[in-house]
Amino acid sequence: MDKIAVLIPCYNEEKTIEKVVKDAHEALPEAVIYVYDNNSSDRTVELASKAGAVIRYERKQGKGNVIRRMFREIDARCYIMIDGDDTYPLEYAREMADKVLLEGSDMVVGDRLSSTYYQENKRPFHNMGNGLVKASINMLFHSDIRDIMTGYRAFSYQFVKTFPVLSKGFEIETEMTIHAVYNNMQVDNVVVNYRDRPAGSESKLNTYTDGIKVLNTILKMFRQYKPLAFFCIVAVVLTVLSVGFFVPVFIDFLKTGMVDKFPTLIVCGFVELAALQSVFAGLILHNIGIKGRRDFELQLNDIEDRYQVKIKEM
Repeated sequence: MDKIAVLIPCYNEEKTIEKVVKDAHEALPEAVIYVYDNNSSDRTVELASKAGAVIRYERKQGKGNVIRRMFREIDARCYIMIDGDDTYPLEYAREMADKVLLEGSDMVVGDRLSSTYYQENKRPFHNMGNGLVKASINMLFHSDIRDIMTGYRAFSYQFVKTFPVLSKGFEIETEMTIHAVYNNMQVDNVVVNYRDRPAGSESKLNTYTDGIKVLNTILKMFRQYKPLAFFCIVAVVLTVLSVGFFVPVFIDFLKTGMVDKFPTLIVCGFVELAALQSVFAGLILHNIGIKGRRDFELQLNDIEDRYQVKIKEM
C-alpha cells in the first residue's frame, strides 16, 4: 500500500504532462505518481514515463472509465487526483493530503471557484454551468461543496473503496460529490488557484453535450438518493394537472347538475391515482434507501478493518 498515490488520468496531454509529473514529485516526494493513459495518440506516455511516472492504461474511453480502473487497482492511504493539463498548481497537494492523513477527511475538494477560476477561464458557459451545478447540488442535498466540477481532489482509502463508479465521462465529479454528501462522509474544501490551459493544449470537455450529461446526472441521482422528495414533486405536479382539468368540470356540474365532460373526469381520476402511486413509490424507495445506508455503514466497517491490516503490513 502506498502512503500517497497521485492519480493523473490522461488523454493527449503531451504539452503539459511532463511538467505535471515533475511538479507532483517536488510537492510530494514520498508519493507514487500514476499516469493512466486513455488511448492517447501523441507523446503523453513517453513524456510521463521520462518524468518518472508509473504508466498504466485504460482502453475504454472516458474519464469515468479511467477513474474506475484507478480506484480498483491502487491501494493507498491517501489519493490525490489531478488533471494532466497543468491547470491546477501542485503546491496545494500537501495541504490536501494532510487533511486526509491527519484530519480524517474522506474527500478534499480543490476549490477553484473561490479563487482565480472566473478570471482565468475564458469560456463563459463553463463559468455559468459550474455555478448552476454547485447551486443545484447544495440545494438538493443541503451541503456546502464550493466546487462540484473540479478535477483536483484528495480521497481516503475508505472513500475510494466504497465509491461505485457508474459514469463513463466527465459526470464523474458530480457523482463523487453526491456519493460523499449522501453518505455523510467528511468533506473539506481547500481553496486552490486555477490557471487556464497553456497555448496548444485543448480541453476535452464539450460545454453543451457534457453540460447536459452533468445536469442529467444530477436529476438521476436526485431520484436515486432522494426518492421520497423526487416522487412527491412528481405527485404534486400530477395533482395540479388533475385539479386544473377537474375545476371546469366541477363548475359545470354545480351550474347544471350534469357532467358533460365525462372523459375529462375519468382522466382526472387516473392522473390523481398516478399521483398517489408516486407518493407510495417514493415511500418504498425511501425505506429501501435507509436499508442501503445501514448496509453501507457495515461495509465501511469491513473496509476499515482491511485498511488497518494493510497499514500494519506497511
